[in-house]
Amino acid sequence: MSPSGTGDDPRPDVELRLPADSVYVAVLRTTSAGLAARLDFTLDDIEDLRIAVGEASALVLAEADDGSDLHCAFHLGSGELTVSVTVDSAAPATPDEDSFAWQVLTTLANEASSSAEDGHFSVSLTMRSALQPPA
Repeated sequence: MSPSGTGDDPRPDVELRLPADSVYVAVLRTTSAGLAARLDFTLDDIEDLRIAVGEASALVLAEADDGSDLHCAFHLGSGELTVSVTVDSAAPATPDEDSFAWQVLTTLANEASSSAEDGHFSVSLTMRSALQPPA
């Protein structure tokens, strides 16, 4: 559920658009860490999130069309943060679930998924604070 109380509202609480270039991943990682701190994630949770967001970004950037943007959507919940990173991609490949990046992502995130549709490739991950009781 978003902080505004509209849990079924698909609109992200925070959106960020960057050039689809690895030099901008640091901005995305820092934004993710700042939002997680706002949700009272532990320092270990924040570092895990930063690493997971970096791996998700690496997966989508490999499939990005030249000159496209990296679109990032953040959905904030009570002790939970969902991050979706998306690029334009004419012919995205499904992530290799045996790859190092996917293994790191799925180990650190509570949930992770990918989708390729309508000329876009997206990887989403959800992290929950260790301080948040299990649902």
